[in-house]
Amino acid sequence: MTTSAELDFTAVVVTPGDTATTSLTVRNDSDIVEAYTFEVIGPCAPWAEVEPARLSLYPGTSGTVTIRLHPPRSPEVRAGEVPLAVRVLPTEKPELVAVPETTVTIEAFGQLDATLVPQRRRGWWRARFRAQLRNEGNTPITVALDATDAAAELRYRGVPSSVAIEPGDTAEVRLRVRVRKLIWFGKSVGTPFQLVATPEATPPIEKDPPLPRALDGELVQLAILPRWLLALLALLIALVVAWFALVRPAVRSAAKQAAEDKANQLVQAGQLAPGPSAPNAPAAQKPGAAANTSQANPAQTGAAQPGTAGGNGQQSSATIEVRTNGGAQSTGAYTVPTGKVFLITDLVLANFQGDEGVLTVAFGDRTITTIAMETFRNQDYHWVTPIEVPADATVSAAVTCAKPGTPASGQQAAGCVEVLNVNGELRDQPQPSR
Repeated sequence: MTTSAELDFTAVVVTPGDTATTSLTVRNDSDIVEAYTFEVIGPCAPWAEVEPARLSLYPGTSGTVTIRLHPPRSPEVRAGEVPLAVRVLPTEKPELVAVPETTVTIEAFGQLDATLVPQRRRGWWRARFRAQLRNEGNTPITVALDATDAAAELRYRGVPSSVAIEPGDTAEVRLRVRVRKLIWFGKSVGTPFQLVATPEATPPIEKDPPLPRALDGELVQLAILPRWLLALLALLIALVVAWFALVRPAVRSAAKQAAEDKANQLVQAGQLAPGPSAPNAPAAQKPGAAANTSQANPAQTGAAQPGTAGGNGQQSSATIEVRTNGGAQSTGAYTVPTGKVFLITDLVLANFQGDEGVLTVAFGDRTITTIAMETFRNQDYHWVTPIEVPADATVSAAVTCAKPGTPASGQQAAGCVEVLNVNGELRDQPQPSR
């Protein structure tokens, strides 16, 4: 006494998203009336059902039920062969259970979902995009990728030639897009492009092959310098040109004129003597071999200078040259003429060889400066209030030569040579009041 059950031997082929049926024949070989219930087991159980769900049979009779298969269109239902088993359970004698089996072939289908994130980006010369590729089919696919734009104005980096994706998996491709040249000024320029994803299923799908996907994107290239900045630069350049061409010369001319007017007022008031650079001032005498003086020629300068005592003052300069052997000491001097007073306002020291040693300058009985010669090549001193050197007094320069220097010729000199130039006003000595 048994229960026999047989599934239809016809091959069962089903496409995800569609419905397929097969039949199950049950025979009651027992001696009682038996009722049977059915349960689908195995991978097909979530999307299979038996109609009717209960079948009653008299002894020695058989009956047929229908099994409906409707797998969802999902990557979870993989393409290929899967087993189908139905448990036939007798109600009265459950120990006589039967489990017939067969094989169901699930057809392949292809579906590719692809998005470009973001679809639009702004940048000066490059931007980054992400392509997300998801295999919504039930068989592995290999996706070929190609980025292009109509005018071939962009360059692409990071795009693989192909990528393999299993059913239900997602692949992410990073795409770098770059322009060929920069835009320095002007408006932003948008360049559209496409990332074409062409899937190829494994094995190939003849009934429902996956279709290529064209992902649209755009790179908006920004100008490096916006228009408002260009206008601002033009305005600044115009202001600078106006300053140098118009304002600065006017300011300098006004300042120079004001200074000349003030100097003329002081000269006329007797508070300022004309300097060496005045038109009627004599030029300094060139250095000589020893102390010497140079006085202005009244025939060349005209009347007595304003601001001098009694109107008898004249600009004068004296040059003192001191030559000293190495390790020796020497002194050069200029003596103020009898009956004169030398009012010194400027002193220039020259150490053109770069000698080493000590230089001491004295006006009369006053030491003006003691200086190490290696610390200078040219040194000048100026006094607003003149230093007065009386008649028959000397302006002296004492040089202690430690080491002669090397002049421009490149050969060390045999001795030290220092030059002093004193400049000021040589006046007649005031006569004692009677």
